[in-house]
Amino acid sequence: MDSKKLTTGSGAPYFEHQDSQTVGARGPVLLQDFILQENLAHFVRERIPERIVHAKGTGAYGTFTVTHDISQYTKAKIFSKVGNSCRMFARFSTVGGEKGSADTARDPRGFALKFYTEDGNWDLVGNNTPVFFIKDAKKFPDFIHTQKRVPKTNLKSATMMWDFWSLNPESLHQVLILMSDRGTPYGYRHMHGFGSHTFSMINDKNERVWVKFHFKTKQGIKNFSNDDAVKMAGENPDFAQEDLCNAIDNNDFPKWTMYIQVMTEEQAKEFRWNPFDITKVWFQGNFPLIEVGEMELNEVPVNYFAHVEQSTFSPSNLVNGISFSPDKMLQGRLFSYPDAHRYRVGVNAHQLEVNRCPFAVNNYQRDGFMADSSEYQDKPNYHPNSFDDIVPDSAYKNYEYELDSNHVANFNRNENDDDHYTQPGLLYTKAMNQEDRDHLVNNIIGSMSGIDGPKKDEIINRQLCHFFRANIELGMKVASGLSVNIDANMMNHSK
Repeated sequence: MDSKKLTTGSGAPYFEHQDSQTVGARGPVLLQDFILQENLAHFVRERIPERIVHAKGTGAYGTFTVTHDISQYTKAKIFSKVGNSCRMFARFSTVGGEKGSADTARDPRGFALKFYTEDGNWDLVGNNTPVFFIKDAKKFPDFIHTQKRVPKTNLKSATMMWDFWSLNPESLHQVLILMSDRGTPYGYRHMHGFGSHTFSMINDKNERVWVKFHFKTKQGIKNFSNDDAVKMAGENPDFAQEDLCNAIDNNDFPKWTMYIQVMTEEQAKEFRWNPFDITKVWFQGNFPLIEVGEMELNEVPVNYFAHVEQSTFSPSNLVNGISFSPDKMLQGRLFSYPDAHRYRVGVNAHQLEVNRCPFAVNNYQRDGFMADSSEYQDKPNYHPNSFDDIVPDSAYKNYEYELDSNHVANFNRNENDDDHYTQPGLLYTKAMNQEDRDHLVNNIIGSMSGIDGPKKDEIINRQLCHFFRANIELGMKVASGLSVNIDANMMNHSK
């Protein structure tokens, strides 16, 4: 086949790629060797800032297909009839670790999905857990700091983590999931995914319901034990990345079934807990899973950096018929996620291949770093104008609704909503089998054994009180494993 000429970034062919231009065979390098300058300058700029959270991950393209009719709940075009399908991109990740961290670390897993629909890109940005550690985005920076590194030593700290969790009992539900074997999934193919937040769906009659999204793996749930996860972190820190790529390369395409739970506005008013509290679940016995469709991942991106590292997701990327809710964590993410992408990738990140809507994008956003004008060229950059044919469509008007209150204040997130123990207790007694409970207790003991310093006993005792409130047996077993003597005062605090 015909060979291609080696060129500079501007397309000029050149020959000397391996030897710098010097004064004599052993002389100094000349500044005029612009090939050397270009290659070195580009090389030191090859990386963009890593994500503050979800830095280590993998991704793949695939297809989503609607298998069941839910058009009674939403006017979203993708769900308008059975058989509809669209291309999609999924990114899975750990949360707290840096880019070089191990795939098998004990951590929640990010479960971010981008659906390229004819009504725009829809991002569903969740985790492999149905709940989260906190219920208000204002607490998020503080929480994540505890999962990162101590400012002085730059080391991870069990003391810092458990101090925060013990002072925030709303985290207990997620902590129990994290400390179970679900905190160390066997790669990304063998875990469920969740939108986690409460979202809304609006139908063609302008009726609204609240929904939660679930994705159940068709490969079956499979987790590492703590010992095996630690062992694999040393043997192959990129285990999950390799597992997903190998499966797709072998045509063993991983699949998940999408379900929704539906709650009416009337049911939401009567629900025992705040239905928009991300630290709580909706019991499936009361709000059964409704099957929607299937997602299949079948294509490994041709370039990891271009497609996975530069991919951006935001829960603000919604389509007509799917909307948000008063979930305080979700409300914070509507701003924070696109803001993070503008910083990390750039204001035109949406023009990159992995993030670009493949159908139509018509707006008046212009310029900025790395602007690509191929779509808008010399079209007007203001509205209204007399020259283009862009017309706002009234069919896409926002859903209108009235709020229950017009009183503005900094409401205590836990006022009249401080039951942090019932659901974690049910998780322990009903959702887990005996082996799950044994592993959970051992993992908690192993992690809490790392608590040290002058506040050690205070932090341990405070967290034990939360365990006792969720389940007496759980508290007793953890206390015994930590060699803590249980006194009446602690038992009273747990009531």
